[in-house]
This record gives sequence, C-alpha cells and structure tokens, in this order.
Amino acid sequence: MLCQSGQSHLARSIALYAIIQPMKKTKVRLNNVPGEALLLLTAIIWGTGFVAQRKAMDGMQPFAFIALRFFLGCLVLLPGLIVKKARKKTTSAFNWKTFFRGTVLPSMVVGLFLFAGTSFQQLGIVTTSASKAGFLTSLYLVLVPVTGLFFGNKANIWVWIGVALALTGVWFLSVDLQLSVQQGDVMLLIGALFWALQILTLDHFSPGMDSLELAYGQFLTAAVMGLVVSLLSETGPLVREASAWEPLIYSGAIAVGIGFTLQVVGQSKVNPALSSLIMGLESVFALLGGMVFLGERLSGREWLGCGLMMGAVVLVQLLGQQQKVSSNQQEQSRSQSELESNSQPFGQ
Repeated sequence: MLCQSGQSHLARSIALYAIIQPMKKTKVRLNNVPGEALLLLTAIIWGTGFVAQRKAMDGMQPFAFIALRFFLGCLVLLPGLIVKKARKKTTSAFNWKTFFRGTVLPSMVVGLFLFAGTSFQQLGIVTTSASKAGFLTSLYLVLVPVTGLFFGNKANIWVWIGVALALTGVWFLSVDLQLSVQQGDVMLLIGALFWALQILTLDHFSPGMDSLELAYGQFLTAAVMGLVVSLLSETGPLVREASAWEPLIYSGAIAVGIGFTLQVVGQSKVNPALSSLIMGLESVFALLGGMVFLGERLSGREWLGCGLMMGAVVLVQLLGQQQKVSSNQQEQSRSQSELESNSQPFGQ
C-alpha cells in the first residue's frame, strides 16, 4: 500500500532518477537540484517511513529489520557508485592509508551513530504509534545545537527556550495522567540524542567527502552492525512473515537508499539551520502517514504535545541559530572582500 501511494511513487521516481543518473549520458546532475527541494523530499520519505517501520515489526525482529534495511540501501547505491568510480580517471596509485582516513573512518563514525539512532528508534516503535514516534524523534532537531556546545558551537537564549518547549511537549506526548511512561517512548528519546550526533558528524564530514561514498559507507556500517547484533540476540528466520517484505523494501530502498542519500547531498548544500528546519517536517508527514495508513488517532493531550514540539523545532531553527548564520555570512563577506582586494591590482 505504501509503494502505491502518490507521494511514495513520486518520491521513488524522482529520487531513483537522481541516484542512477550517472549511468545516463545527460547533463542533468543531482548537484544541480536545489538543496531545499532534496531535503523536503527527504522529509516526505522519512515521515512515511515510520509507517513502514511500524508495519514491518508484525513480521520480523528489530535488528534483522535494521540489517536488511541498510543492506537494501547499499544495493540501491551500488550501481551509481560503481559507474561513478569507473568514469573517474586517475593516474596516481591507490593509497590505502588515505582511503581509510578520508573515507572509511568518517563513514564508520557516522554509521555508528546512525546504527545507534535507528536501533533505539526501531526498538521504541514496537510499542509506540508511528505518529508519536515521528514527533519524539524530531527532538534531535532541538538537541543538535545543544550537543553542538560540546564541539565548540554557541547557543543563544532561544535555544534554551526551545528546549523547554520541547521537553514540555515530550511530557504531554509521553507521560499520561498516571505519570507513567511507555518504554518505547524512552527508547525513542534516547535515539533522538544519537540522531543529533549523527547530524553533527555528517555536517562535519560531508563537505569534504563524496556524497555517495559517505552515504554508502554509513549504510554498510549500520547494516553489518545490525546483522551482528541480530545473529547474537535474535532467533528464527530474518523475515518470519511475507507481509513484512513490502514495508522492508520501502524502508530499505526508499527511506534508506534514497532518503539518507538525499539528506547527505542536500545538507552539504544548505545551511544547517535551514536543513534542520526542513527535515523537521518529517514528523508532520509521520503523523499524516500514521492516520491515513494505520488509522492512528491522538488524544487532545498528545496533540498539544505535538504542537509544542513542532513550535520548539521552528523556534530553535529560526532564532536559535540566527547568530551562527549571521557569523557565517559575515565571514563569507569578509573573505570575498579580501579576495577582491587581493585581485584588484591584477585587474588594473
């Protein structure tokens, strides 16, 4: 049903074309697509992906799902990666040390946080609705500037107001009138912290790396780790019920292979504040997907929690990082002025 929806079909058509286009003799390049459009498409794919993750748990176990999901993502990227490597002409000898430091190690670091985030998310979604999972996971967008403090970044007063709003939203979403909390909600909140770390490491490594190589590397890392944990902790076949194949394919080929790749490319072209704001719409599409495909409904208390969390995300991304954006613009302006000043004698 997911693969037959209008949004999913459009997402698959556009994104598949974008990924396999190196194999076609055309001047159209994925890098020519605006980063904002790529990130919006990512939000749609990821939001509806929560539905697939929830449905897949009816026919398979969490870590088996994670392993197969990311292996499918690797398979989607492999043809484009092979063609790109084949067309890249180089006369220098291959340096394993440079390759490990420049490609393998960064991919493993990002992939480690990717695996941790998706593991807690998958374990949590077993006992939580897809609608709630989307908003609880969106907490990572508020945590990004907070965790960035440990990397030397600064956060203004709006970030802390946003954190307070987000925590209030989490209270209304996850804590009932009897002051009890579902275990799945706790798992999703822990996962949000690892998603924030994944965003920060991706933002650190992506500008200096090939987007496809970084995406493939982090998928492969998450897939191998998922397989190891599945073999050690889970029993029985990887896929118990045939009904799990459809959401698995959507989650692997579309949400992972295409969605995360669009994130890598889009985020490398858009300011982190704006990219986080656009990807925050993921929770809205998760809510819509849960209502349409799973028949989920939220209580008034949960709706209030969703509204507070969405408000926190918008506040932090629009005002919480405004100082950072302004500083970047000033630095770019200063660099441009210096370049023009240095080149002026040659122009005359």
